[in-house]
Amino acid sequence: MKPVRKARGQKVRNSNIIKRGPENRVLTSLKLQTQSLNSSLLRLLRAPFTSAMAIIVMAIAIALAGSFYVLVNNAQQLVDSLQTGKQISLFLHEKISDDEARVLAQKLLTNEAIENVNVISKQQALAEFQQYSGFGAALNALESNPLPAVIQVFPKDSLTKASQLKELLQQMQHEQAVDFAQMDMQWLARLQAIMKMANRVALILTGLLAIAVLFIIGNTIRSELQSRRDEVIVTKLVGGTNTFICLPFLYTGFWYGFISGVLAWCVISLILLTVNTPIEQLALLYQSQFQIQFLSFSESIYLLMASSTLGMLGAYTVARHQLSILKPE
Repeated sequence: MKPVRKARGQKVRNSNIIKRGPENRVLTSLKLQTQSLNSSLLRLLRAPFTSAMAIIVMAIAIALAGSFYVLVNNAQQLVDSLQTGKQISLFLHEKISDDEARVLAQKLLTNEAIENVNVISKQQALAEFQQYSGFGAALNALESNPLPAVIQVFPKDSLTKASQLKELLQQMQHEQAVDFAQMDMQWLARLQAIMKMANRVALILTGLLAIAVLFIIGNTIRSELQSRRDEVIVTKLVGGTNTFICLPFLYTGFWYGFISGVLAWCVISLILLTVNTPIEQLALLYQSQFQIQFLSFSESIYLLMASSTLGMLGAYTVARHQLSILKPE
C-alpha cells in the first residue's frame, strides 16, 4: 500500500508542477519584458544630449499636429455658437390675422426640429418699421397697416448642416398661411465650406507630421543599432532571433514616443494658456461666451497612445530592416 500511495503522491506533485509550469513561464516572460523596458529607459538617460535632441524634435512635430487639431476643434465650437443665432422668418399672407399667426406658431412648435418660435404681430411690425425706417410720419398717413404678421422660427442647435436647415425652410414654405420664408443660407454654407477645408488641411498636415516623426525615430534607432553593432552580431552568433534582438529597440522607440507625447501635451497646454486670456477679452467685447477648449482627458490619452505607437512603429520598421541586412562575419 505504501508504494502505491507514494506513487500517487508523486503523480499529484508532478501534476502540480505541470500546472504551475505555464504560469512560471508567463511570470518569467513578464519579468524579462519589464527588465528590457527599464534598461531601454536607462540607456536613454545615459545619453541625455542625443536623446533630448530627438525627443524635442519629435515633440515639436507632435505638438504642431495637436495644435492643428485643437485649433480646428475650437473653430468648430465657435461656428456652432454662431449657428445658434440662425433663424427662419416666415412672412404670412396679408389676410392672416394675428390670432391665426399664433395658432400657426403653436402648430410649428410640434416640429421636433424647432426649438422656439416668436410671433411678431402686424402692429409690432409697423411700430418697428416706423422706428428704424425713418418714415414714421408718412406711415401715419396710411389708412390700414400694409405689413403682414411674421413668425420667427429658431431651429434646434443640433441642426448644423446647411442641408438640414434648407429642408426645414422648404417645409415652412409649404404652409398655406406663409407667403414666403426667408433665411440667409449663403453665410452658413460658406462657413461650413471653410470648416470642411480646414478639417482636411489639418488631417493632411497631421499625416505629414506623423510621417516626419516616423523618419525621426527611425533615424535615431538606426544610429543606435549601428553603435551596438558588435553586441547585435554576438547575439546573433549565439542563436538570438531577430524578434528577440528587436525587443530592446522597440522599447526604446516606445520611450521616445511616450516622452515626446508628454512634452508635446505640455507645449499645447502652454500655448492655449498663453492665448486664453486675450481671446476671452476679445469675446467679451463681442458679448460672446466663447471659451477655449483644452485637450480633454480622453484626447490626452489618445495623444500619448498615438505618439507611443508611432515611436514603436518607426523603431520596429527600421530595426527589422537593419537586422535583415546585417550578417555575422
